[in-house]
Amino acid sequence: MNTHVKVVGWLYIIMSALDLLGAACLSTMIFGGGLISQDQTAMAVTGIVAVVCGGMLVLLAIPGLIVGIGLLKFKEWARILGIIVSVLNLLNIPLGTALGIYALIILLNDETTPLFQEPAEYLS
Repeated sequence: MNTHVKVVGWLYIIMSALDLLGAACLSTMIFGGGLISQDQTAMAVTGIVAVVCGGMLVLLAIPGLIVGIGLLKFKEWARILGIIVSVLNLLNIPLGTALGIYALIILLNDETTPLFQEPAEYLS
């Protein structure tokens, strides 16, 4: 189970990094559309929309990043937060659903719970 928890942690980090990259690309494309038009009003509106959309995607990616880092360190709070994020991730079809199911199977397993209560030196 030790390896599975680490895999879940890395998958959350990778998925969150991809979400952050997507937020940057989307914001750039939205703002770029306003720049291409050369209209001051369009640039202002697309700038605001780019910041709002990008910011929302960043806010959605941060919990997964925190969970991934916490799971790699076998923190008890990360297991609990991971269960919550995994349930919410079930709505993120198709990759989020797959990750959510896998993470729930691992994090709710009876063999996993002791891993978060033992000293970290034992797990390395």
